[in-house]
Order: sequence, then structure tokens, then C-alpha cells
Amino acid sequence: MKIAVFGANGYQGKLVAAELVRRGVEAVLVGRDPVRLARAAASVGLVHLEKRVATVDDHPGLVEALRGCDAVVNCAGPFTPSGEAVVRAAITAGLHYVDTAGEQLYISGIFATFAAAAEAAGVTVVPATTDACLPADLLAHLLAARIGPLDELTSIHVIVGGGGPSRGSLRSVIETIESVRAGGLAYDDGAWRPGVPARRDAVTLPGEPEATRVVRFPLPEVVTVPRHVAVRHVEGLAEAELVERLNSPVPAAVVESLPEGPSEDSRRGQRFTYVLDALGADGRRARGIVRGTDTYGTTAAIAAESACRLAAGPAKAGVLAPAQAFDSLDFLDYLARHGIRWSIEEPPAG
Repeated sequence: MKIAVFGANGYQGKLVAAELVRRGVEAVLVGRDPVRLARAAASVGLVHLEKRVATVDDHPGLVEALRGCDAVVNCAGPFTPSGEAVVRAAITAGLHYVDTAGEQLYISGIFATFAAAAEAAGVTVVPATTDACLPADLLAHLLAARIGPLDELTSIHVIVGGGGPSRGSLRSVIETIESVRAGGLAYDDGAWRPGVPARRDAVTLPGEPEATRVVRFPLPEVVTVPRHVAVRHVEGLAEAELVERLNSPVPAAVVESLPEGPSEDSRRGQRFTYVLDALGADGRRARGIVRGTDTYGTTAAIAAESACRLAAGPAKAGVLAPAQAFDSLDFLDYLARHGIRWSIEEPPAG
């Protein structure tokens, strides 16, 4: 099995490459700058890995760089200006594709643009194989299986600590700031729509005595969940305090002077909680909860596992949500090895 990592010189890319090597998978490092690629490989003890140089504006060169691999993990954000080029090259080269994107409109565009081409090429494309979207998407599938068709699904993200975002994450915020400020898309009555008012402004999180203020946020699972769950309304919310900070992003010129990303110790101190509140069409309620640490390390494990699963036994061809590509229960149970805890709670009957 051979997996390419595009953007391997970046913070997330190095974590994904290291995770693949830890698993005994042959990784190929792909990036636009040979010097930075070699330096990145050396910084994480991967000097022995094959390195290939390619840029997103050279389609034939990028296709050639991906050839011979079974799948590619695209870690080169911001994805909005460049991600489609990597998807297109993967489809042309005939290999499966996953990425670490969290940019909602980009992910929506991948479904709209590449579904037919991926299916025709026999290629599986699964965007947003991240710490947040993949477990939330899988858990939503299990919630719907438990309480039937849904009237409403609300996904809430709360992240505490972690030493701050990587430079790549900050660039993604800058690239998509208008969507962040507008709250992104909601799914409502059969279509994805901007400007739909949030139905809640506070959520009581598991184990917390007081409610947390939340606001609309462009979460990827708003795009993926309605593709496999019968649901009337889906919205994404995030902690208001975090969103307020993101609404005033670090200037692009300052980003380059910041550390590449949080230290390993800082990442260990991070805690995240993702909550999915489901209301069934019959009035039943259920809550899915995902808890873990280290969003960047968890994303590396999820993206690597996703690529390996596609390479070992691909899902049907096309652009798929995580729950369409993978067995929800099996993948969530696998994540327990990486410290991810999940549960589904239902209020007592009567």
C-alpha cells in the first residue's frame, strides 16, 4: 500500500506522514518546494521517504506525482483556492482521495463538482476526514438509525486549550472569513441555504452546570449529514467566544511570523467536545457526544485511517460523506485507540 501526502511540508501534513509511517504504510511526500519538503521530512525523522515535487497549477505534473499511489491525503490548506486541483489530479491518476479540509463551502463544492467524474473513474473521494467532521458524520448516522427520520439535528463544537491554531488553520480562516462571519450554510427543507437564523443561542454541555453561549458556524457536517440521513433541518454551532475571536483574524502578514503550530505538549492539553442533538420526526430525542484531545493529532489518525481503508477495500465510487464510505460503528470504535470517546444518550421514556 502506498499513500501520497500532498502538502507534506506543512504542519498537518507532517503529522499525517508520521502517522502513516508509524502504521507501516509506505508514504510518498508531495509538495511544491523541494527544499522545504526535504527540511520537513528531516524535522520528523522521515528523510528516507520518497519525495515528489508538484504544484497545483501544473495538472500534468501533479497527476504524474500521484501516479503509482493507492490514495492521497491532501493536507495543503487553505483548500478553497487550491483543493479542487488536487481532487482533479487524483481522479485523473485513478487514486482515492481524502483531505483534512474544514472549509464548508469548499467541501460543498467538491460534492457538486466531482461526483460524476469520480464515479466514472472508479475513484472514491471523501473530503473532511478530520477530528470533527468524520466522527460527527458517523455519529449522526447512528443517531438516525436509533430514532428514525429526524426533524432536526444540531451539531455543536467546543474546543478548549491546545496552544492555538497552526499557520495553515489561520490561513484557512482568512480565506473563508466571510463565510465564518455569516455563519455558513444550514440545511433546511431539502436545500443548503445561507442566512438561516440559529434556533439556539445557548447549549448545556455534558457535565456542565451552566449553558454555553453558541452561534452559527460553518461546520462541514452540515454539508455531509443530509446526504445519508433523512433530516429536515441541520445547523452547526460553535462556542460564541471562539467565533468572536475568529471574526477578527490575525493579519496575513503576521501569520507567517507565528510558530508553525502548537507544540506536542500543548496539543496534549487540548480538550474537545462535539455534541449532536437530534429530534426525531416522532418527537423522540437523543444526544450524541464525542470527546477527545489533540485535534491535529486526531485528524492525522483519522485521515491516515481513511486513506488506508479506501486503499485496502474501497467504498463505492463517487464523492461520499464519511458515513457513506465507512462503517460508522466500526470506525468510531477504531477511534477509541486514539483516545476518542463517544456515546449516545436518550432521555428516560415518559
